[in-house]
Amino acid sequence: MLKYFHDKISENPSFQYALQVDCEEHITNIFWVDAKMILDYAHFGDVVTFDTTFGTNKEYRPFGVFLGLNQFRETTIFGAAILFDETEASFTWLFETFLAAHNYRQPRTIYTDQDAAMGKAIPNVFTESYHGLCTFHIMQNAVKHLSPVKGQEKESHILSDFSACMYRYEDKIEFEEAFDSMRSKVHKQTWLDSIYKVKEKWAECYMRDVFSLGVRSTQLSESFNGSLKNHLKSDFDIVRFLKHFERTVEETRARELEAEFEARKKLPRRRMCTHMLIQASDVYTPVIFEAFQVEYERSMAACTTVLDGDNKYTVTIGNLSGDLSFEEERIVTANPFNQTTDYSCQMFNRTGILCAHGLKVLDLMNIKMLPTHYVLKRWTREACSGSILDRQGREVVENPKLEAQLRLRSLSHKFLNMAYKAAISLECCLLIDNALDLLGPQVEDKLNAPSSVANEKPCNDQENISPNMQQRDDLLGTAQLKKKEVQLKGSKRKKSWIEKLRKGKRKATKSAVPTKKGAKKEDGAPPHVQVENNSSNKEANVDLHEYRVIGDFTRLLTSMASHDENFYDEDLF
Repeated sequence: MLKYFHDKISENPSFQYALQVDCEEHITNIFWVDAKMILDYAHFGDVVTFDTTFGTNKEYRPFGVFLGLNQFRETTIFGAAILFDETEASFTWLFETFLAAHNYRQPRTIYTDQDAAMGKAIPNVFTESYHGLCTFHIMQNAVKHLSPVKGQEKESHILSDFSACMYRYEDKIEFEEAFDSMRSKVHKQTWLDSIYKVKEKWAECYMRDVFSLGVRSTQLSESFNGSLKNHLKSDFDIVRFLKHFERTVEETRARELEAEFEARKKLPRRRMCTHMLIQASDVYTPVIFEAFQVEYERSMAACTTVLDGDNKYTVTIGNLSGDLSFEEERIVTANPFNQTTDYSCQMFNRTGILCAHGLKVLDLMNIKMLPTHYVLKRWTREACSGSILDRQGREVVENPKLEAQLRLRSLSHKFLNMAYKAAISLECCLLIDNALDLLGPQVEDKLNAPSSVANEKPCNDQENISPNMQQRDDLLGTAQLKKKEVQLKGSKRKKSWIEKLRKGKRKATKSAVPTKKGAKKEDGAPPHVQVENNSSNKEANVDLHEYRVIGDFTRLLTSMASHDENFYDEDLF
């Protein structure tokens, strides 16, 4: 494993890794990040999701990955780790190492699941970040824990009420009233009381000003872990796991290159040729321009009313399908001197795209071009422009081999032109030939100079081995992973609650088909037992159906483009 990391460093000095060892000098936690991850985090590290998964290696160590969205709303990777356990100490070390690898730049928002140890470590490390909880995992727990009061199964709709508290209510008073009403319908309130204590991390009314890019879950991590396991087996050792992880990362980056190629090859489809749309199509990536164009079209169907005060308006958006219906009114305050708008929907503050309310007021102020402060660089075609320095102050180069090829092309062009001109004169040819003879040894000396520095051994001996530090020969010879108990394949694994629900559904299906033996014993079966079994199976089937409906809910958050005019406003963003 250490040789694998050192080979990566020799290929690209910007590659970093970090190890944590225990008192016996056994490796417990491992973190690594390559040059592309450092660059991507510098450009798109404002919103991060983190999740762990098991079953990726034979040591049964949890694997964690930091993910985000790039300018094409494609998944991008910021770092990866293999942990010994999921304790607060391990997560604290991982998060601190993650920030150190990225020059201690903290994300604006980070999403995780409801892991208790992770929840304790995040406030201590990500002190400047908002910590949000994955709504997908919360809804799964709601399906598991929420059960209506007996006799009200058909009227309560507990899961729909809880979903409304999570996504619909923008006013805190309305949220409190709806949550109290839902609490009275639930038989056991223990889980509701616990999730209410962290309502600031999942309720819509408390996240109005949270910069989230439309992300409300760790579904990015779930999708990446799913694609990763397609290339893995649970009996892979660490080195094989690292190589297969590298292949999965390359597939993810290939999709990004394909999206960039399509953006360069195809012209965006503009439905109107206004100055602002032409500007936006040239600046934004295609998927972001499509979202902006939807908001622009909605602004054309908006109605405004001037309020008392300086540049204050009420804006309501009409239905683009032709129905005479309008959305909820929003109050917008404009500033013609700064070309800014302050509106209650807070869409730009959450997603980085100006909403229809703000666009309508800009039009009322006769502002026909999108102000630069409303163009977020992370959504533009030039999002990855500029140089990034690593923690040693060196410029991060994604692919040194590609840089060498570009330099070779430039030098070859110069040499070829010079040789073409000098070929007609014997004196010029001798001059160039003598110059090359003198220049050759100097180039060899320059190329051999770094090798002598690389052979020097550092004398530092730390418990946490820093990234890019050359290790001592005895460490390379004696280092080993800390062993942990692995569950035997023959032993029974504890079934999850969803597997139990599916098992209950299969039993219910089998019991619906009478057999000859069952027909003989039907009269002797106790009636009250039969009723209880049917009700329990029915409840299990209802819960499973609710889970399947809600299971696809957050897929909308990471979708790309849609022709529905309300898609970007409500679901994607």
